[in-house]
Amino acid sequence: MTTNIAKMIDHTLLKANTTKAQIVQLCKEAKEYGFASVCVNPTWVATAAELLKGTDVKVCTVIGFPLGANTPETKAFETKDAIEKGATEVDMVINIGALKDGDDELVERDIRAVVEAAKGKALVKVIIETCLLSEEEKVRACRLAVQAGADYVKTSTGFSTGGATVEDITLMRKTVGPNIGVKASGGVRDLQGAEAMIEAGATRIGTSSGVAIVQGKTATTDY
Repeated sequence: MTTNIAKMIDHTLLKANTTKAQIVQLCKEAKEYGFASVCVNPTWVATAAELLKGTDVKVCTVIGFPLGANTPETKAFETKDAIEKGATEVDMVINIGALKDGDDELVERDIRAVVEAAKGKALVKVIIETCLLSEEEKVRACRLAVQAGADYVKTSTGFSTGGATVEDITLMRKTVGPNIGVKASGGVRDLQGAEAMIEAGATRIGTSSGVAIVQGKTATTDY
């Protein structure tokens, strides 16, 4: 099971004070354990792409992170820039305020801007920040992501008031159906937690605790 789980982990380091040495270590661990990707801030994409050249490990980055309050045009530019520098997966944050205002047209346009910028070049995962949403809003956000052509829906940035829950993963999987990816991120610190998310319908785990998870240990911190 641990080998399969490694292939489902986005090995993540998104802290503001991240150094190059830490990115080098992150990429080394990703290669050693066979993680699906490393997830890094845009400033580290080129570095990670160079370090992971010739491996199966993908380079994932974040767009409009962590608030989602940038314009669609800014997110599209950020996406194109990241892809040019070597990203093959992008995790974008929705316009959460627009969703709460009921402005579904803006939310969908925002997601679609990133989807179109990434088309044929990178997977798009849509962070809906579940901890800030009602159940109705979570369902609406997932449906808008599907309508806009996203590849995945994702629970959390890990920088708000809460992370992934089994209940949210279950709801998101039920909403998007079997053909869209669901990523659990924020607070997954051990093998038991990761397996619970996968059982609920997650197909990717975003965590800074990937090494602990595949070793069957519990990490003390997580993004």
